[in-house]
Amino acid sequence: MFRSALGIILAAIVLIGGSSMFIVDQTEQALVVQFGQPKRVENTPGLKFKLPFIQSVISIEKRILDLDTPSVEAITADQKRLVVDTFARYQIKDPLRYFQATGGSAPRGNQQLGTFMDAALRRVLGESTFLLVVKEDRSGLTAKIRDQVNSEASALGVAIVDIRIRRVDLPEQNSQAVFNRMKTERQREAAELRAQGTELSDRIRAQADRTVTVTRAEADRQAREATGKGEAERTKLLADAYNRDPEFFAFYRSMQAYEAGLKSGDTRMVITPDSEFFRYLNDPAGKGAQKAP
Repeated sequence: MFRSALGIILAAIVLIGGSSMFIVDQTEQALVVQFGQPKRVENTPGLKFKLPFIQSVISIEKRILDLDTPSVEAITADQKRLVVDTFARYQIKDPLRYFQATGGSAPRGNQQLGTFMDAALRRVLGESTFLLVVKEDRSGLTAKIRDQVNSEASALGVAIVDIRIRRVDLPEQNSQAVFNRMKTERQREAAELRAQGTELSDRIRAQADRTVTVTRAEADRQAREATGKGEAERTKLLADAYNRDPEFFAFYRSMQAYEAGLKSGDTRMVITPDSEFFRYLNDPAGKGAQKAP
């Protein structure tokens, strides 16, 4: 019986000892709660103690957490409607305040942070122009949004590490209108470029035609000059040949006339046999009888 009592006492000691100890991981911070009321915060990792059966422990993340929010439609100062997609990174700095504000529920904390982000985003974009948001000063705008969210998130015991604008789009109907306008503008530019190309092509063709005409005229002129020079040289040679030997020249010219006039199968002549034309056929010396006038 003594052994049974001793076993019960040892089991109770182990149970009480186990319920009075807890371990804090290095990635977490622990909040000790007694009857629903927070008592203390344990930030350092290691083995910790609490009152058994009376106090409980709520673990809260110490690491940097991500928050993805739904896309928000905002209106800029120049009345441009934008659909903005953002995300944030935050860290729980005050576990006690975070527990008091959210009851230790991460979804509830994310929901409240998302509300702060939406409000800050609409305020900052409402004071900015379309170009500032899309192109010129996005980093400055995100810094303003971060500062405004931080000022409100401090009530949750949360510090915003970073906020980024992931994407900025126009609403669907506006995007289609912008696309159609860009398409029309590109078609206009294409038509203008085609017209310029056609004009340049016509100009090049006209220049080429003029160049061809001038070149042909110049070639014809040079050809006529060369032909004239050849004819003059030929005439000169014939005159020289005639002056040197008139009889031989007359004979040569007659042979050429026979060759040209007496072609095979293509000769039609009505002439007397004793004509001057046949004098070298009638007499090789070309001294045949002359026809009486």
